[in-house]
Amino acid sequence: MSRIGKHPINIPSGVSVSFADGVLTGKGKNGEFSFKVHESVCTEVADGKVTFKPSGDDKVSRSMWGTCRAIVSKSIEGLTTKFSKKLNLVGVGYRAAVQGKNLVMQLGYSHEVVVAIPEGITVVCEAPTAIRVSGADRQMVGEMVKGLQKYRPPEPYKGKGVIIEGQYVYRKEGKKK
Repeated sequence: MSRIGKHPINIPSGVSVSFADGVLTGKGKNGEFSFKVHESVCTEVADGKVTFKPSGDDKVSRSMWGTCRAIVSKSIEGLTTKFSKKLNLVGVGYRAAVQGKNLVMQLGYSHEVVVAIPEGITVVCEAPTAIRVSGADRQMVGEMVKGLQKYRPPEPYKGKGVIIEGQYVYRKEGKKK
């Protein structure tokens, strides 16, 4: 039995959620979302709450029950409050700036790294070495942050790279003479 799936999701004020043809849609002040619910999960929207139940007693139904509930819960939460992550650029000469709909980063390469900012994501450079990525979709924010981090992953010897705030970088001892 899913411990997560059995809890109903309360719909906050200012958010409208509807379910039709296997697709759950929601609208709020930060945007809208649509999620195709797995066919082995029964969904019901009533009395300001969204509830999920497995359609059968098989393993797939029980596993998708909690997964669907968790994804929809975070999507509804994103309609009222935006998700945000902060990145720090650690290294000599590492800088970032937003130019139009692109994020331009200088990460020690011979060229600038230009990344297009997707629709629904807001990127703000709070300082030349600090980037804040925010948006209503938690998954898109996480993908954008991990995509930026792939250009310069944290390096264990000097501690350089694109580091997510709160992330621990394991430091190794260098060569001894």
